[in-house]
Amino acid sequence: MADTDNTEDGRQHIKSMLMRESLLDKDLQRSTETPVYRMLPNACVVKIGGRSIIDAGREAVYPLVEALAGCLETKKLIIGVGGGVRSRHVFSIGIDLGLPTGVLAQLSMADSLGNAHILGTLLAPYGVVAIPPEIFGHLLPLFIHSVPGVIFNGVPPYSLWEHPPALGRIPPHRTDAGSFLLAECFGCQSLVLVKDVDGLYDRDPKEHANAEFIREIGSTELKARQLETLPFDRVLLDLLDNARLLRSFQIINGLHPDRISAALNGEHVGTIIHAG
Repeated sequence: MADTDNTEDGRQHIKSMLMRESLLDKDLQRSTETPVYRMLPNACVVKIGGRSIIDAGREAVYPLVEALAGCLETKKLIIGVGGGVRSRHVFSIGIDLGLPTGVLAQLSMADSLGNAHILGTLLAPYGVVAIPPEIFGHLLPLFIHSVPGVIFNGVPPYSLWEHPPALGRIPPHRTDAGSFLLAECFGCQSLVLVKDVDGLYDRDPKEHANAEFIREIGSTELKARQLETLPFDRVLLDLLDNARLLRSFQIINGLHPDRISAALNGEHVGTIIHAG
């Protein structure tokens, strides 16, 4: 808490390490490296792929719902959902019309929110609720202490302020990034990305039968390898390097739903990517 001083003329001043400093000063920035408080240390974030899982329909989604229901008996879950093929269609139209990246980011929220409500409906019998993005961040602690799990649209609310990518116009912070940022901000226990592949490969395994599986890798090495495709938002590697609380995440295959429980219990059942 800041101290106060009274001057001779009776005016009150607030003592602060930042009051006379430029916030751009690197030495000052280093001095702010203090421990970060974990708001929801017992909650786990699970990101469900839109294109890879939800778009696959009943065959993929129903077993996943059963697996998540089982996890809810012992875990507090924050479930992020991707937009899937509809988001890609919107991106295609928006790019053809010349829309800027910020507008594309805003449009993608609607599709992800639709998938959140779909999954929320299927998990409703287990007490899970889909939270509108307008109140999600503010009321998340209340909801996660009141119900076994919550669902959100996964898209970080940069909206019109989305960062322009170095290449092209597709928003770099999509639902994987949004789920990571939420887990980092609230100091959650872990982040699991649920896809339709076993984890990370050196090439797309759907196109290359001899693709090499990568069981564990650091962000620095992964950047250096410059793989053509990744099964997650590439910006996660930068976010991971700069994170203070979340220092790794795991990618697993949701078509084998039993792996969700295993991953949440700390087992290595996919690819673990860690900082450094």
